[in-house]
Amino acid sequence: MISHGTNSGGIPAGRAGRMTGRVIALANQKGGVGKTTTAINLGAALAQSGKQVLLVDLDPQGNASTGLGIGPERRTASTYHVLTEGRPIADVTLRSGDLSLFVAPASADLAGIEAEFSDTADRSQRLRAALRNDSDNPPTHCFDYIIIDCPPSLNLLTVNALAAADTVLVPLQCEFFALEGLTQLLGTIKRIQTRLNPQLRMQGIVLTMYDRRNNLSAQVAEDVRLNLGDTVYQTIIPRNVRLSEAPSYALPGLLYDPHCAGSEAYRALAGELMRRDAALIAA
Repeated sequence: MISHGTNSGGIPAGRAGRMTGRVIALANQKGGVGKTTTAINLGAALAQSGKQVLLVDLDPQGNASTGLGIGPERRTASTYHVLTEGRPIADVTLRSGDLSLFVAPASADLAGIEAEFSDTADRSQRLRAALRNDSDNPPTHCFDYIIIDCPPSLNLLTVNALAAADTVLVPLQCEFFALEGLTQLLGTIKRIQTRLNPQLRMQGIVLTMYDRRNNLSAQVAEDVRLNLGDTVYQTIIPRNVRLSEAPSYALPGLLYDPHCAGSEAYRALAGELMRRDAALIAA
């Protein structure tokens, strides 16, 4: 188990070598499904549960970084430098507030990564090398959970995340086109399992943006559970104004309003995820 001390830079101290935490990629090529909101608040909920958590922001928009108080002025080094220069994750990691929640921030430079890596043999494995101690400069800090916030597309950045991950968590909005594109994502996951990461497993699907006043939300939730069974988490994330407001204050919803319905849902999701994780490890 890791040490919960910190070094002078505020990063959790641990054994030298690879990051030993469970690596979870949050992926959905459809935008507006609550992916980044889930990354931020799930990470915060796990940290509140006493876990050391690293959020790796791979979205060029950098919304997860901004939402956790890491503004552009603080991103002198980012995940772009990890992928392109082989910098250790520890070199770019910053602490978010008082929680045991740390961020490897994104920068807009990530948007051009496809062109930069067009002829690079290990283009799909750069993040895995950084997290798995395959590089010449292994990270020296350990985390219980490493959450990767992917961009809303099935591009090279998402492939890097899936190649590096232990599991995939898919946020799925409770709207009419919820299942549209999911088949494509699942196909991509299967190809990653075959070609790059045979250990990759499905963590689950979490239903987001549930509106109790809308009968369509209930119908979509029922249809998704009918089609995907136990893959779908029992916890459902509701539409919640307080969660939407929180990023403008550079805070997770769990700190902005700890008692709102959205915060309670993410605490429940963290608990369910940890129970599922224990079952996955035991399997």
